[in-house]
Amino acid sequence: MSDENSHSREGSSGKSWLDRIAQMFQGEPQNKEELAEVISDAQERDLIDPETKEMIEGVLGVSELKVRDIMIPRSHMITLDVDQPLFDQLPAMIESSHSRFPVICEDKDHIEGILLAKDLLPLLMDKEADLPELRELLRPAIVVPESKRADTLLNDFRQQRYHMAIVIDEYGGVSGLVTIEDILELIVGEIEDEHDEEENQQIKQVSKHVYSVQALTSIDDFNQTFNTQFDTNEADTIGGIVLHAFGHMPGRGEVIDIEPLQFKITNADNRRILQLQVTLPKSDDSEDSNAA
Repeated sequence: MSDENSHSREGSSGKSWLDRIAQMFQGEPQNKEELAEVISDAQERDLIDPETKEMIEGVLGVSELKVRDIMIPRSHMITLDVDQPLFDQLPAMIESSHSRFPVICEDKDHIEGILLAKDLLPLLMDKEADLPELRELLRPAIVVPESKRADTLLNDFRQQRYHMAIVIDEYGGVSGLVTIEDILELIVGEIEDEHDEEENQQIKQVSKHVYSVQALTSIDDFNQTFNTQFDTNEADTIGGIVLHAFGHMPGRGEVIDIEPLQFKITNADNRRILQLQVTLPKSDDSEDSNAA
């Protein structure tokens, strides 16, 4: 009898959870906070693992963002000059380790096209051949407005099979660029590759409002970069400040607000925090002057 009751309760509980999921997806969800509770409940019941929960939350977060929130600012764009010899620009291309480069004429408001590094490989293999002019190698530049939704742009990236877009403001000026990787990192976490700088770059801007910060960054360096006033008597590193705020050893994906910033754990083991994602307030338009 008790086993039957137990099974009945389990079935009822499972049905209740499924009913809640079904209710959320009947038509357009009206309450994302309630949907987030259902996702958290699913993870607590081991129906999904923490990584899956984090990815679902990342998808929900992307749906609330505009391109302006995730773009690489104009000042951080690495561009090539269409009128300069290609050979003279190879060192800058190699140093950046990028695979795509906006090519400009006169200034960054005049984008002539996009150069794919892979288009140069056959030419570089032929040592006797002269490198052509940049104009002969350009691919069309895709232009999107700052106000475009990030999830819509991700769908465009996938369907139209391009990986970079130039972002323009309401006046038609170039305000930055955005790549498919910028959006995917918001869902799955930072994507590191063999070309990424490691120990020598403790604070790295990944989008307009988001920075990747090593947990061992000193409080003095962090305060100077973000114009904050964290107390050096409380901890030596920003990881120590975050750990103290949590009150426990946080796991990957956990988020906490320490005014005026939001901190997300992007890498940690069972003994220490390794990497943080720091998000600036979206209403703060002065971050370019305060954080570089």
